[in-house]
Amino acid sequence: MSACVPAPADSARTKHVHPPHSPPPGPRRFHIAGADVSASIAVFLIALPLSLGIALATGAPLQAGLVAAAVGGIVAGRIGGCPLQVSGPAAGLTVVTADLIQQYGWRTTCAITVLAGLAQLGLGCLRVARSALAVSPAIVHGMLAGIGVTIAVAQLHIVLGGTPQSAVPENLAALPAQLANLHPADVAVSTLTLTLLFLWPRLPGRVGRVLGKLPAALIAVAAATALAALAGLRLPKVDLPSWSSHALAALPDGPVLGMVAAVLTTTLVCSVQSLLGAVAVDKLVAARPGLTGRVRRSDLDRELLGQGAANIVSGSLGGLPIAGVAVRSSANVAAGAVSRNSTMLHGGYVVIAALLLVPALELIPLASLAALVMSVGLKMVSLNHIRTVTRHREVLVYAVTTGGVVFFGVLEGVALGIAVAVGVALHRLTRTRITHEETQGGHHIHVRGQLTFLAVPRLSRVLHQVPHGADAVVELDGSFMDHAAYETLQDWQKTHTAQGGSVDVTGRRPGIRISEPVEVDDCRCRPWTAWRNHQCERPPTATAPPDAGSQDTTGVADLTGGTGGAGRREGTTTSSPTDLARGISAFQRNTAPHVRGELARLAREGQQPSQLFLTCADSRVVTSMITSSGPGDLFVVRNVGNFVPPPGEESGDDSVSAAIEYAVDVLKVRSITVCGHSGCGAMQALLSTEPGGAQTPLKRWLRHGLPSLARTPGDGDGAGGPRLAGRAAADTAERLCLANVVQQLEHLRAHESVSRALAAGGADGGLELHGMYFHVGEAQAYLLAEEAGEDGEAVFRRVLETDLTA
Repeated sequence: MSACVPAPADSARTKHVHPPHSPPPGPRRFHIAGADVSASIAVFLIALPLSLGIALATGAPLQAGLVAAAVGGIVAGRIGGCPLQVSGPAAGLTVVTADLIQQYGWRTTCAITVLAGLAQLGLGCLRVARSALAVSPAIVHGMLAGIGVTIAVAQLHIVLGGTPQSAVPENLAALPAQLANLHPADVAVSTLTLTLLFLWPRLPGRVGRVLGKLPAALIAVAAATALAALAGLRLPKVDLPSWSSHALAALPDGPVLGMVAAVLTTTLVCSVQSLLGAVAVDKLVAARPGLTGRVRRSDLDRELLGQGAANIVSGSLGGLPIAGVAVRSSANVAAGAVSRNSTMLHGGYVVIAALLLVPALELIPLASLAALVMSVGLKMVSLNHIRTVTRHREVLVYAVTTGGVVFFGVLEGVALGIAVAVGVALHRLTRTRITHEETQGGHHIHVRGQLTFLAVPRLSRVLHQVPHGADAVVELDGSFMDHAAYETLQDWQKTHTAQGGSVDVTGRRPGIRISEPVEVDDCRCRPWTAWRNHQCERPPTATAPPDAGSQDTTGVADLTGGTGGAGRREGTTTSSPTDLARGISAFQRNTAPHVRGELARLAREGQQPSQLFLTCADSRVVTSMITSSGPGDLFVVRNVGNFVPPPGEESGDDSVSAAIEYAVDVLKVRSITVCGHSGCGAMQALLSTEPGGAQTPLKRWLRHGLPSLARTPGDGDGAGGPRLAGRAAADTAERLCLANVVQQLEHLRAHESVSRALAAGGADGGLELHGMYFHVGEAQAYLLAEEAGEDGEAVFRRVLETDLTA
């Protein structure tokens, strides 16, 4: 009951009072970054001529392009989920919109745009944006290429001074007559536009770098307009009627099924192009240093909602359909935009231009705009996309989609592309190659592809070619085997074994028998099981029997050398000679066939490593894994503590010195890396060993780390010493590990062969020295940076994938 008693009045009055030292919050001021202002101007200068050109190509009123550009910038820019994507009338929508205008008229096309926007809002609310990315890139690129071809062929007639037809075949058929009846004024203006579009970004020297910041599209159209005005050429120009007579959307008028197909087509093209554009903008943002933290990744469902709202507004105001535009978006990112304010400002500039710059816009020749749009259409046929789909064996899907869009329409072309893509996928799924080879001492059956019931007759026929009592190896080179194929293989295996033969069924991943189901609970084996020694992750309460290592019946442990590492901590036995033999057997059966050719070449030609890699003997540091190297790549020296003893009779060590001399003078390695690691036992020993006492071999060896210990600050010494970029060292042991890498590099430079190679240098760069630190628990590598930190100390920086792709 006491909980229901109201608090005293004075308590209620003082509950929300600010402390006397804290000033009350003032109103938030709207702030626009200077980078957004400059970027918005650059985008506006590109968008203005392109919007007019796309409206011209569709046959819509030219003002519709300006309406769509303004709405796309303001509405989609404010609501959309990709802050730096610029939306507006897109070239990818040109063919769709032109067909709709020709079939239903302009005002009904506006209504279709509104309905498509409502459909996009529904899809955004259903949160299905990610599913749009499941469409094969070959289909998307083929659709855009077909649209580009259609645009280019149609605009070519305007460039030559004529009028385009309604479809590509008619335009191609009318092209000879158009070439015979050229209009010199239109051709001259178009040629100047295309020439400037091509040459402006390629101006050489410092002047070219300065002038290249101006958009080529604006310069080309402006120059063509100036030429037409100064020369007094009589040719068609932009005609912007009064806004009072601007046509708005009307109620849809047409057959229901046709209207539904039109709405679906517009929705599909707008949505896919916008979502793919948002993903591309994310990649551009990630490539810009310092921008990733300031700009969030795209929210694709919100982007779909923003595009839907923009299409509703644009269609209602008599504008073209809207989608994300790659040219303007990439220009926005490249110009330095940092927020959605840039996109919204560019939309505001378009509104001002549409109201105040009408006399200047009406001086632009239509031939110049047609040349601009034709160049955009030609760029949509990307050679890079063609090479990509060819490399992935999807050129048939690309070609069929492109041809379908060109000759039948966008929706029909996409449908054809999807059908061909499904057919190609089914063909790959059912295409299985089964070969049988008789080798010395056995029979080898190799199954390439997915093993389904369709391949069971061929599999059974090949399996029964193996004689009774023979040794057989069945290698399954695929990621899927259905129940029918599994039972066929299992029945034959049991029968063949009962008749005195042996069968070993393996997959491409070393150590995994795909024919045998896993029967041990909580055994989650990974692709790296072979080198992990089968450390299955079991519940901590489970205790394996003493001979668990030899009684594992999963078909995996017998190929991987038993249990070790984590397995021993869980109570299993240690490795045995039998485990070693099993590991060697797994290598001979699974790995040796794949590396035998390369090792034979290395045996003939001798080793030619490019790098000397000096690291600790710790079993957790796998050099080939953390450097992605293979046989013949690294000349590896390992010792306790990754020490490089300085040369000299007192402190020298002939073993390490000999390896360094051989690597530098004989093998001619190009680089030497000293690699330390976290949790190093040698560093812990350095910190804990008391001076004096018996001099064991380990203590005598650890004396090479005393200079590293001397340069390492203690826990109470504050900052100092080598450090990791982005975080402080965890403890004194980690600081010692980092200092040891730096110290051993100094010892390395003192060796005569190394100092001589460093001094020689040469045009090819000579010998390079690198420091590396590998954090075992994080599986993260750090490289010693060439530049020191602000305090002058050495800094180790993380090695990320983006470091190589930026």
